[in-house]
Amino acid sequence: MFHAFLIKYSEIGIKGKNRYLFEDALVRQVRRALNKIDGNFTVSKETGRVFAMAESDFDYDEAVEALQHVFGVSAICPVSVFEDRGFEQLAEDVCGYVEELYGGREITFKVATRRARKEYPMTSMEINAGLGGMILDRFSTLKVDVHKPDVFINVEIRNNIYVYSEEIKGPGGLPVGTGGRATLLLSGGIDSPVAGYMISKRGIQIDAVYFHAPPYTSERAKQKVVDLAREISAYTGPIKLHVVNFTDIQLAIYDKCPHDELTIIMRRYMMRIAEQLAKEDGSMALITGESIGQVASQTLQSLNCTNAVCEMPVFRPLIAFDKQDIVDISQKIGTYDTSILPFEDCCTIFVAKHPVTKPELKRIEKSETHLTGVIEELYEKALETQEVISIE
Repeated sequence: MFHAFLIKYSEIGIKGKNRYLFEDALVRQVRRALNKIDGNFTVSKETGRVFAMAESDFDYDEAVEALQHVFGVSAICPVSVFEDRGFEQLAEDVCGYVEELYGGREITFKVATRRARKEYPMTSMEINAGLGGMILDRFSTLKVDVHKPDVFINVEIRNNIYVYSEEIKGPGGLPVGTGGRATLLLSGGIDSPVAGYMISKRGIQIDAVYFHAPPYTSERAKQKVVDLAREISAYTGPIKLHVVNFTDIQLAIYDKCPHDELTIIMRRYMMRIAEQLAKEDGSMALITGESIGQVASQTLQSLNCTNAVCEMPVFRPLIAFDKQDIVDISQKIGTYDTSILPFEDCCTIFVAKHPVTKPELKRIEKSETHLTGVIEELYEKALETQEVISIE
């Protein structure tokens, strides 16, 4: 029945002279998504549209699901493709299409024609009237409603003729790779995978850093993070995951710094390490899953203290979200069930019982001087012993 998918985009359409760059990126991402499923597709762009033409049999549901993971896609339209053999044959083809999808159903419809090929010998209005009349003659249960029809019968006149009547919602956004590269601080919680998803939706390609603390955190905790990276990579594309052994740094901070400042100082060293790795990977920003006031380390004062160690921007796409907002997105993108698995990525021994909620930057910097002569070697060791995992 369906021979192709017409891929619609929205935001890309308002781009100026560089619009073609976004279209080309969308074609690449659609091609990448469809290459993962059974079936062969030819993906191309044509005057405001992207087409994925099936060259073999394919699983319809699998193809739609793959396309729903491509940022930049606003709608997915399953299309029947017909050769242009004159209007009479077009009418027969459209009636056959209607018969298969809507025959016997009591619905209203409207025919909407778009002529990308202006030399076609009939105007759009003439085609609409002719096809509408033919459908009414053939199907007694169908009625015309030009204002609020149940179904639009869309006809696009190009080199071939494309007929479709369904628009499946896509994820929107911009194609991955059009917005540069950033590095996500990825934990095993609910928030950070959602932050990675949301920033990638703006066209940004992401890498990730995970801070592991063996033996206080288990290999299951590490595997949980790998699984989360794999789940969001369905949207973001391949991810380079840096696994950094953070145990010795945490122990040094625990031993030498005030315990109410543990979380802030640990967070500052995580940001330092993540930024260095980000620079080496060619990233231009860091991404975190922080939301104002969610925990003690996410007050404005705490965020100011962690930001102070970074030279590059820190993006926090969840900064104003309620927890339920974040949970809803995690369920939508399929990371929630993994995030709530009981394998913690930060041992409770390193969490202050009464953390400071309004830290002063000067005091935090003074506390960090207690680490001088110790932290430098541990910092370099953490970088040297990191594990890099390619996720796709």
